[in-house]
Order: sequence, then structure tokens, then C-alpha cells
Amino acid sequence: MALLYSADLSPSKQDVITAWLPAADYYPGTAPVLEPLGAYRFDDPDGEVGIEIHLVRDADGAVYQVPLTYRGAPLPTAQLVGQIEHSVLGHRYVYDATTDPVYVTQLLATIDGGGCEAEQFVHIDGAEPRKITNAVRARGTGTGLASGIAVTEARCAAVGTDTVIEAGGATVVVHHRPVDTEPAGPALLGEWDTGRALLAHRR
Repeated sequence: MALLYSADLSPSKQDVITAWLPAADYYPGTAPVLEPLGAYRFDDPDGEVGIEIHLVRDADGAVYQVPLTYRGAPLPTAQLVGQIEHSVLGHRYVYDATTDPVYVTQLLATIDGGGCEAEQFVHIDGAEPRKITNAVRARGTGTGLASGIAVTEARCAAVGTDTVIEAGGATVVVHHRPVDTEPAGPALLGEWDTGRALLAHRR
């Protein structure tokens, strides 16, 4: 379960993504004009790291998957995307999630365990948390047996519009441009209002 807050963010997540994308290996442009399609989340069992994966559409119609993690303290081994002031949680460091071991651990667990995105609940004006509908659905196609891999270090390589991650003896490919193809092995599939595609797969 992901617990969110109705909060003011400065800058906004959309602004952070727009500013950072030109530096991302998988983005070919220089001045993105982005339409948010939605996001899905994974849970951090320790409750310390926010894991949020955004889908955005650029002006040319291309859809990009932008995985981010949010932390309250710096993680020197991860790729910093930006920083945000959160009116409830305070200063947050935003990272490229493919370089964050917590995201990689939960991605592998979801794929291998046949899991799905986290349910999301939001605090509004101090009321009891209210469940919100996920705009993006993601599900793993694995056997139902979680990998059990606890990633402490992730090695990433850019291959076209993909990031190939090696961690804990496993290899997983994140498709930043979600692809319309059937996976050959365990994978993460995504659906949103205007599309469905392969988001990641084990190799």
C-alpha cells in the first residue's frame, strides 16, 4: 500500500521530469513537451523510499516510462534527477530509480512473484486515508514465487531506449519506450487508459 499526501511540491514532479529528460540516455530530444498519462507505484517494505513510475507522452506522440524514487537523505551511488520541497515530508531527493536498489528489488519481486502495482491511498485535510484509482496498472507474469533477491547494488547500462540492470545475479530490462510485444519470459506488463505495453522483462 502506498500512502500519499495532498501536499504542495516545489518544483512539481512534472517540472522535474521535464528538466531532467534531456540528460537521460533513453531520451533523444532536447526540449520535451510532456503530457502526463499517469503513474504506478511499488511499495518499499521499510517505508523509507517512495517508488513512483511515471508514463508521459511527448509532443511527437512517443510514450516514455520514467521510474523515480524519492528519498529523505542522499544516496550517493544513485543518479540524482532533482530535488523537491514537499510541504508534508520536507526536502526530498529524486533519483533515477533504475540506479536505486530499492526499486530494482521491488521490480524483480513484482515480475517474478506475479505481483501488481501498489494500491494508493491519500491523506486529504487530515481525514482518514482514501483509496484512489490507479491510472496505470502494472502486473508481473512470473510464477507467483517472489525472487527473494535483496539488491544492494545495481549496475546499469543504456541500450537504445532501454536500461539493462544487473543485480543480485539477475538481469532485468526496463523499457523506457514501452513496447507492444509479447514477452518471452517473466515480465512486467502495463495498461493505462489509452494503451497497453511491455514495461520490463527478465533476461
